Formats: sequence, C-alpha cells, structure tokens
Amino acid sequence: MVRRRNTPPPAALAPAFLHVLIALADRERHGYAILKEIRQRTDGRVEISAGSLYGVIRRLHDDGLIEESDERPDPDLDDERRRYYRLTARGRQALAAEAARMEEVLRTMRAKKLAPQPGPA
Repeated sequence: MVRRRNTPPPAALAPAFLHVLIALADRERHGYAILKEIRQRTDGRVEISAGSLYGVIRRLHDDGLIEESDERPDPDLDDERRRYYRLTARGRQALAAEAARMEEVLRTMRAKKLAPQPGPA
C-alpha cells in the first residue's frame, strides 16, 4: 500500500472526506458512529454508504489525516471488532485549510452578489 503522508493535503476536500473529518474533530469514533454523527449533524441531507465510508477512511488514513486509536471504551459496552479513528495534527490542518478556502469562496460569491451578506449577529 502506498503511503501519501509526505504529500500536501489536497487543495479542496471532497464532501465525504470533509464530513468524516468534521465527525472526528471533537472525539474518536468508530465507523457506524461516524455515519450516525454525519446523518444527525446534516439532518439526514448527507448519507454516506458503509462501503463508501471505509474507502474514505482508508484514504484519509493513508494520507495521514486520521489514525486508528488504541484507546477503547469499556469493553463490556463495546464490540471488540470496532476500530476507532481520530484526527491527526495533519487532519486538523487540512480542516483549517478547507475552512479558509471555503471562506474565500464565500467572500467572492458575496462580492458578486451570488450569496447573501451576513446579517447582524
């Protein structure tokens, strides 16, 4: 398997990749918990199939954006076959870069009157 850890993160993250990274931003999760968090956070607007999820996880892992965790919740409350994943520092950097890229796109769209201006907070 080819490791891509020394290459820079992509200029833009595909939606499925972005949603998985966001799901892992606040805590470690296993695959089903990632799918559930994405579904809940997006009110069901984003659905990733289990097959697609594990391809995304493999790619994020190969790119060094996530890693498998050795930490396990209480074994009595968990299935020992589950693999837990967490963001790496590189994954956090990729999320920050994606947020900055999205901000720039939104500024451009607002300047061209293609998106509403922010309202008062």
